[in-house]
This record gives sequence, C-alpha cells and structure tokens, in this order.
Amino acid sequence: MSQETRPSKNPLKRIAGYFLQGFVILAPIAITAYALYWLFERVDSILRPYLNVPGLGFLLIIASVVVVGWISSNFLMGGLLNLFDQWMERTPGVKLIYTSTRDFFEAFAGNKRKFNKAVLANVLGPDVWVIGFVTDEELAKFELGADKVSVYVPQGYNFAGQLYILPREKVRKLDKISSGDAMKYAVTGGVVDPEEAE
Repeated sequence: MSQETRPSKNPLKRIAGYFLQGFVILAPIAITAYALYWLFERVDSILRPYLNVPGLGFLLIIASVVVVGWISSNFLMGGLLNLFDQWMERTPGVKLIYTSTRDFFEAFAGNKRKFNKAVLANVLGPDVWVIGFVTDEELAKFELGADKVSVYVPQGYNFAGQLYILPREKVRKLDKISSGDAMKYAVTGGVVDPEEAE
C-alpha cells in the first residue's frame, strides 16, 4: 500500500474505535435501563386495569411485598405463614412448583442462603479449576460418603450452571473474596475484577 492512502484510512479506523468505545460504555447502560423499564412496566401493569395512574401500581406492589416481609418477621404472623407453607407443601401438583420456587429464591436471598461458600473446584483436569459454591456437605442420601461435597458452578452470562459432586480435596475455599464477588466473577466470564467490584 502506498503511504498516500494510509492517512485516508486512519480517520475511519479512529471513528470505528470511537464507535466501539461508545458502544462498550452505552450498551450496559441501555440494557440496564431497558431491564428496569421492563420490570417497572410489568409490575405496574398488574394493577393498571383497576388503577390507571402510571407508577401507582408499581409503588403499591412494592409496598405490599415490604409489608408481607415485615408481617412474616412478626412471631404470630410468622406462625400463620408457616402453616400456609406446610399446606402448600402438601397440596398435590402445587407442591413441586411452590417448593422449587421457594427453595430457589431462599438459596439466593433467604434464611437458607446456599451460595455463600465460594470455592475453587478441580473438575476437568489436574490443572483446571472453576469457581463454584458448596451447596451441600452432607451427601449420605446419595450413599457417597463424607468425603464428597456438592459444588454448583454458574455459567458465564447465563442463568444456568452445572452441579458437580467432588471429593473434598478437589475443593478449595475462597477466603479473600466475598461470595457475591465470586458469583459476579464467574457469571461475567472472569471479566469483572473482584477487587474493583467493591
């Protein structure tokens, strides 16, 4: 290529570079804004047939969720909710959906939080380690012995994951980063630096 044609290509490369830089900055903002807008619209539209005031349905539903959380903290109401919980667990057809959904949400945010023990797991080869979370340390139900643990390994940019049952010696506890930072690191494919995520 002649030197005369190079300067004419540099501005295009520079513009393409600026475009990519702008895209990297704006894409997460746009996706987050859209996700929040979508969530707001979905929740707000539940009461819109009855209350056609934009935003009011959203506020009422959020307030209702907070009130239910507050009531469940009360000893008497907590007992009533436990009775309801037991009734749902005994209802055929409903039990599977209800208990699976309840356990899933409690694993992330409830009193029975499961994703709080971040580990490195040696699964695919002697020098291959993945970030995971110990979810069960008592595997007698599978007749595997006390030397095995269940490790959940999330997938990057996905809501799926894999469950591995491994010998304890193939699992290393992570003490230097929080479980939240370990999860963020795993689901972003290692892009987010746990120290910068603070």
